[in-house]
Amino acid sequence: MGSNPPTYYTPTAKHPPATTNSFWRRSNLITLLSVAVLCTLCYSLGLWQNGGAAITSIATTSNLAATIACIRFKNTTSVSKSLPGDSSTAAAGAGLDFASHHSADGGGGVALPDPGVKTYPPCDVKYSEYTPCEDAKRSLKFDRNRLIYRERHCPAKRELLKCRVPAPHGYKNPFKWPASRDLVWYANVPHKELTVEKAVQNWIRYEGDRFRFPGGGTMFPNGADAYINDIGKLINLKDGSIRTAIDTGCGVASWGAYLLSRNIVTMSFAPRDTHEAQVQFALERGVPALIGVLASKRLPYPSRAFDMAHCSRCLIPWGQYDGVYLMEVDRVLRPGGYWILSGPPIRWKKYWKGWQRTKEDLNAEQTGIENVATALCWKKVVEKDDIAVWQKPINHLHCKVNRKISKNPPFCPAMDPDKSWYTNMETCLTPLPEVSDNQEVAGGKLAKWPERLNAVPPRISQGTVKGVTAEVFQKDNQLWKRRMSYYKTVNNQLGQPGRYRNLLDMNAYLGGFAAALAEDPVWVMNVVPVEAKLNTLGVIYELGLIGTYQNWCEAMSTYPRTYDLIHADSVFTLYQNRCEMEDILLEMDRILRPEGSVIIRDDVDVLVKVKRVVDGMQWDSQIVDHEDGPLKREKLLFAVKLYWTAPASNSS
Repeated sequence: MGSNPPTYYTPTAKHPPATTNSFWRRSNLITLLSVAVLCTLCYSLGLWQNGGAAITSIATTSNLAATIACIRFKNTTSVSKSLPGDSSTAAAGAGLDFASHHSADGGGGVALPDPGVKTYPPCDVKYSEYTPCEDAKRSLKFDRNRLIYRERHCPAKRELLKCRVPAPHGYKNPFKWPASRDLVWYANVPHKELTVEKAVQNWIRYEGDRFRFPGGGTMFPNGADAYINDIGKLINLKDGSIRTAIDTGCGVASWGAYLLSRNIVTMSFAPRDTHEAQVQFALERGVPALIGVLASKRLPYPSRAFDMAHCSRCLIPWGQYDGVYLMEVDRVLRPGGYWILSGPPIRWKKYWKGWQRTKEDLNAEQTGIENVATALCWKKVVEKDDIAVWQKPINHLHCKVNRKISKNPPFCPAMDPDKSWYTNMETCLTPLPEVSDNQEVAGGKLAKWPERLNAVPPRISQGTVKGVTAEVFQKDNQLWKRRMSYYKTVNNQLGQPGRYRNLLDMNAYLGGFAAALAEDPVWVMNVVPVEAKLNTLGVIYELGLIGTYQNWCEAMSTYPRTYDLIHADSVFTLYQNRCEMEDILLEMDRILRPEGSVIIRDDVDVLVKVKRVVDGMQWDSQIVDHEDGPLKREKLLFAVKLYWTAPASNSS
């Protein structure tokens, strides 16, 4: 190759299969033998020119120097597509190492850049836990009332970092699930504060080079499993009717972690606050979580998303501000869904001294909560020991009758109940879809899990998602099963249990990518970009999956190194002329773990530009053909983020 610039994409063409016709059938044996010899010579010449590969390839150049021992480097790598009937995988010829190796010799190594490619240097080690939109210094500029300063406040364009956020020195790939539920490497989240602050509550223990999570919590010192069993005695957690849950003020997300064994997937969230790294611990454990807070903006989820909501001593003032926080829980709770509360003020007559509060104060707090719940037309199902449970009505027929007597709170004016990205909360009741009788479930009744995953979602069957019919949904479902099969032939680690746990789909549409992985021991954060033509996140939740809204011109509300694998379908085409490609890719790099993988689908011209950026980000990447062959303009870029960390500190 010499000094020639790297070739990022070369159109590929398969040789057409040999055909037989009457001319060849009439030819004599000598002619046939001559043709066979010529074909053999041509095949051998082609084999020699392609480095011995009996498959077509797209050649790409990587000038990254092999300074990190755990990743295999090549000056030239080729991503290949197997011929039909070839039992070997495309990954065998790809030159990408998708496996994890946990550590690298020396740490902090930086590959030598291609002089023709813009490079992105490592950020200072102080940014190793940088969350751009929840930055502690920036937040101090905002109102502390109602915790507004802990909401998303993203940097201006001139403030964006143009560097790669480092992993802490000594970082290791997390324990494989399910061991990760209970164990996290200390080097990955080097914070011992919670081991002291929450010692008596059995949250977390420090054991040498790792943390252990016994499953305890403030209101369940005997463990989350026993606590969930207590909830299961009050409502049915076993029949598949409860699939999606939300945990407000989740701590280290032990409630969500232990619900997974019951086929209930939980969106856990907590602010970035004085409890250092609680959401980061959750993510290292392999449990779905986001940084978030109930303050002045709606939660980034659609209406009618969750079967169950939970607060265990989450310290949210439910009865204050005219009950606006419970109104937001009501918005995201499904018709017939449950709200579970434990901790103050529940059972205050027993605990008031230990909580160091007066009886009068706690009684007033509980009365305020009861009044808001009644105004929302919720029914109190039970209060037993430390747990209270309320249920949202399946429709608003009776509630509308009551509103003629008492208009507090009023129904919200006509607006999109699913709109929640930077949308202010309002002190009003989100109306449910219309029904014809008292027994009808507003918005449509959902199938129980696991049938829910493949049933046509009510939002589609009722025609509320423009242009998406039951037939479109079913075809999309089959399409992603086929695409996932292809992905697993290119990245053979994708089918290996334990290699990946936390996955992100940056443009999820109808959730087909996640649905195709439903049998694997992974979870997927399905993102519907706010710029997408269709708001389909409600559909995704109706499938029993979870996700969030996001504008990819901004940082995600999560810690660095959240995801093991990121999937981006047409994301860069969607954001053309909206923001810089490099900023989106640097955000992907921030939230991707060392040795994590990326799959990007897009137009070939877009992928060529993407490839030039990631070549300067210490990713090993290659472009491969579409699953339907080389004639498709849409291509795939597979990449691996190479292992590197911040250097060891001088004090160590």
